[in-house]
Amino acid sequence: MKRIAVVPGSFDPVTLGHLDVIIRAAGLYDEVHVLVVHNPGKTALLPIAQRVSLIETSLAEAGAPANIVVASWSMGLLVDYVTDVGAQVLVKGIRSQIDVAYETPMAIVNRNLAGVETVFMLPNPAHAHVSSSLVRQVSALGGDIAPYVPGAVARFLTAPHAVDVR
Repeated sequence: MKRIAVVPGSFDPVTLGHLDVIIRAAGLYDEVHVLVVHNPGKTALLPIAQRVSLIETSLAEAGAPANIVVASWSMGLLVDYVTDVGAQVLVKGIRSQIDVAYETPMAIVNRNLAGVETVFMLPNPAHAHVSSSLVRQVSALGGDIAPYVPGAVARFLTAPHAVDVR
């Protein structure tokens, strides 16, 4: 049986911590779906299609394994996508106790709804303090985001055509 995992997130934008978790998950599973999801509780900086494109470019530039699929999902439950692709597990990056407290109830509900397990992965400690919201804030205030995001994201957000992050 093929071991398939889904790494969901808003990835607005994708960070080096996200990439670390995605690539390490690809080493543990036969197929990994990076799923860009719409979070109704957040106002997005980047459209979903742009986030998908930046993840694909970032993975290619990082030399990521070929067993990674990037997709998006904006309608229905996350577990609907997971079961549609035959995945058995969700992989979530956990940076702190706050993330554990936030993710645990969702993991329990996903298990109850569809029998989908959740695996928590710790990021590389060099990236454990970085979040997409922190990157957006640093960028909006004119700071250097290059240490926190893949090159494709840094180039996109600092390009003259880039979205206004203020």
